[in-house]
Amino acid sequence: MGANMARRLKDCGYAVTAVYDVNTAGADALAAEIGATSARTLAGVTAAADVVFTVVTDDTAQLGVFAESGDSLLNGATGKTFVNCATITPATHVEVERRARAAGAATLEACMASSIPQARNGTLYLMCGGETSVFARVKPILDQLSSALRHIGGTGQAAQVKALVNMVMNINTAGLAEGLGLGAALGLNLDMLREVFAQTGANSQVLKTDGEDMQNRAHDCYFSGAHAAKDSTIAWILGVQAGLYMPLAAATKQQFDRMVALDLGHLDKSGVAELTFKGRRA
Repeated sequence: MGANMARRLKDCGYAVTAVYDVNTAGADALAAEIGATSARTLAGVTAAADVVFTVVTDDTAQLGVFAESGDSLLNGATGKTFVNCATITPATHVEVERRARAAGAATLEACMASSIPQARNGTLYLMCGGETSVFARVKPILDQLSSALRHIGGTGQAAQVKALVNMVMNINTAGLAEGLGLGAALGLNLDMLREVFAQTGANSQVLKTDGEDMQNRAHDCYFSGAHAAKDSTIAWILGVQAGLYMPLAAATKQQFDRMVALDLGHLDKSGVAELTFKGRRA
């Protein structure tokens, strides 16, 4: 996602000055492609840029790149703006904002509800959280990345909305896998079944993106089962903290956790169908 966002911004005329990744070979290749520096330290990225985008895997990684000691994006960060795009807990976005403010910097969460092709084409759906003034300052850049841009509210609120988006998406994904798996077990023609689903209340965006892949076991990764497990957990914990009973969220979390336990987490989330079709790996 981050690499394609960098490519998009380069195409739009922005000076993408530095890239960084723990996978240095990938960062080196991207840097060579777009004419950027492949930074060897996080502080080097901050030194090279006025606005820094982060796209990391989880809370631990996000807090790591904004560490309060050692190599960190916060070194020399006075006057810088950080746009954080990962799907992480709302509390972590709030903590990162606190750390950035202490370093004289500003943050904005820009949660993405799209996938790899949309990052390359500048058609991401971005949900932003943070101070209105920070959002206004970076909006011209975000407009080049997004075809639908929304300022949700204060820091943490965009992450709450993103958690709900992914919770519902993951529930739909797990439900579709069960529906198609049962259809296959009953001997139904799955092309026909997907067509009927598309014309009835069983229709969903997930049916469009994942239905055929589930049927054909084509699980090239656009959004991994491991990320679905992580995001389902975030939403489930928010529900627990709110005192709600959410059995569907809990069952979906368990299903994607099972994918990870069976070493299928690297597959696209459509790979949850491997748990529901008779005769498959699980």
